[in-house]
Order: sequence, then C-alpha cells, then structure tokens
Amino acid sequence: MQKTTAIMAALAVATGLLATAAQAEEKKWTKITIATEGAFPPYNLTKADGTLDGYEIELSKYLCDHMKVECTIIPQGFDGMIPALNAGKFDAIMAGMSATEKRKEVINFSISYGSTGQAFATLKGSELETLPMKGELFSLASNEAGARKAVEELKPLVEGKTIGVQSASIAARFIDEYLNEVVEVREYKTTEQHDLDLVAGRVDLVMASTGYLKTAVEKPANADMAIVGPRFQGGFLGAGSSVGLRKSDTDLQAMFDDAITAAKADGTIKRLSEKWFGFDLTPQ
Repeated sequence: MQKTTAIMAALAVATGLLATAAQAEEKKWTKITIATEGAFPPYNLTKADGTLDGYEIELSKYLCDHMKVECTIIPQGFDGMIPALNAGKFDAIMAGMSATEKRKEVINFSISYGSTGQAFATLKGSELETLPMKGELFSLASNEAGARKAVEELKPLVEGKTIGVQSASIAARFIDEYLNEVVEVREYKTTEQHDLDLVAGRVDLVMASTGYLKTAVEKPANADMAIVGPRFQGGFLGAGSSVGLRKSDTDLQAMFDDAITAAKADGTIKRLSEKWFGFDLTPQ
C-alpha cells in the first residue's frame, strides 16, 4: 500500500513537472506583434507607400534581432492603444509613449529608450513667439518648485489662448494639471492634426514632445511654426519613451529591458536618435 502511494506521489510530481515545463514552453516568445501610431514623426511615421518608418521602427528591428524573435509592426490609434494591448490585440507598444505613473496602473513598461521632454510651438510673428525661458528644461521630478514657478510665469501670457494637444497624451495631462484654468484646450487624434490647426490659425499654441516638434517645424508646410518657451520632463510626464507591455508578460518585459540595455551600450540608440532627431536621446 505504501509502495503504491509512493508511486502515485512520484507520478504526481512528474506530471506537475511536465505541466510546468509545458507552460514554460508555451510562454517562450518566438513571435511578437508591436503596435505603433504611424503618425508621430520622427518616432514613427507612415510613408507615402503605406509602410512604417521612423526612430522606433528602426530601433524595434534591432531589439527584435537581439531578442531573437520575429516581430510584426502594426498601426494603431494612440488613444486606444492601452485597452487594445490589454485585450490581446498585440503584445507591445512602441509609440513614443512615456512611462507615467498613471499608465503604470494598468500596464508595465520597459526601461526607457529615449527622452526629449514636452515643449510648446506657435506661429512665427505671434505674440506667443516671445514666451520666456526658451529651451530651458524644468524637471517635475527633481525641481518641481522650479517647474511650477515657470508655469506661473507663463500663465498670464497664455491666458485666454487656445492650446492644441493630442488626446490621451502627457501633454494633455500637463495642460490639465497646470494651465486648464486659464486656457481653452482642444484635443486631436494625432499631433499632425493639431499642427494643421495651428498653421491655419485655429489654435494659438500646441504642446507635444520636443523631439516631435523639432521635426514638425522643419516640414515645408509648417514653415511658420516655431518652438517657444521652456520644456518640461519627469514626474507625471514619465521617465521617457518606453515599451508598453501587459502586466502578465514580465518575461517579455525582461527581454525588452535586456535588448534596450544592449542598444544603449553599443551606441545604437545614440546613432538612431541622432539620425532621426538630430540629437542624442540616450537615457542617462
């Protein structure tokens, strides 16, 4: 009887080990689907032929090669990305998305692969072109008092103005947090749409990633746009652009962290960001 019990116990252990091994095998990542916006240059963009390109597209190829996985990149509207990720429509997000505390409540993030901060743009010749503190960087993490002081200086200068931001963006969160009481906010599905309204005179100011705006003002159609005022980063604006992942996929998060670390170490992030942005975005 004792022998039979021992045999049954051994079989149970063996079965458990096989099940664990099977689960581990099932979790092995060989194919990954990555979502990007395709409308946030130079992070990501859609070319005339419909193909995706940009900093994140090139970087994703490096990361996938490093992880030894087959990757498919698909376009997805920015404002619906997090719900779609958690619904299993794709496995990861690479769309200039900052790893904010609010977003961390529902998804996980890899380490950062680039940080530019948030800045303003207006039309050349407008009264807002002379906003003070141009190019000065204020951290909501290490110098929140300084950032709030800068905002207080801006408030009377932008009071009554209309500011365009992308829906669900950290720029929208910044305006809601600091300037909502003195400005009219207009939200857009993409940053390119608020650029069009700025050039057309339907908004007075826009706020977006500094990296994005540096590229936007170089477009012939945006020749009248100019980056103005200070820029902000850190705190609820996040640690920088990171890969968004489901909370259950901690193994995939570790894979991306390792690949991004390698891209920082060998200069890939520096090389690609200088190609697409004109300056080094490597997180420090």
